[in-house]
Amino acid sequence: MAPKIGLIICSQRTPRAGLQIGASILNDLQGTDTVRMNAIALSLIDLQQWNLPMYDEPGIPSQIHSSDQYAHPHTRRWSEEITSYSAFVFVTPQYNWGYPASIKNAIDYLYNEWKGKPAMIVSYGGHGGGKAAEQLKQVLHGVRMRPVERTVGLTFPSKETLMRAAEGREMDLSFWEKERREVVEVFDEMVALLNQA
Repeated sequence: MAPKIGLIICSQRTPRAGLQIGASILNDLQGTDTVRMNAIALSLIDLQQWNLPMYDEPGIPSQIHSSDQYAHPHTRRWSEEITSYSAFVFVTPQYNWGYPASIKNAIDYLYNEWKGKPAMIVSYGGHGGGKAAEQLKQVLHGVRMRPVERTVGLTFPSKETLMRAAEGREMDLSFWEKERREVVEVFDEMVALLNQA
């Protein structure tokens, strides 16, 4: 069966730049030899569309091994979605030196569905989001994922660009040409991890 890789848009903010950035990354990856040669199916997972409530399961996720053991329908659906993927690309903004609560909440709902799966992180922000990426990487280790050590930070080149992003306006993302190549390189590393499984 062809591997499925999910690209998670970690921000639920309205307006936001995350969906635009994530879609651009997805488009870049779709055209790579790695995706073609490994017959990888790539999909966006938009946390805004999932709109999960703050974690409300009575059970401990690490002790749950089947989606039907969860108490709530939204958790069962989320479990089934994440189970269907082999690896993940996390696209996250940096808010106040950290990642958004929305992605921590989405991760905390589950455990075994994440466990053992490779991941990579692409962060963005006025300074590239490196602090958010490092913190998120620790969380991924906490649910026993296998994140690629190298992360990619996308720094907005000007205050004007940052404000366009914050307002959710269309941007010409060609200013990240070098970083977009890095995304492909790190993606190749993640797929190599996946192929080791």
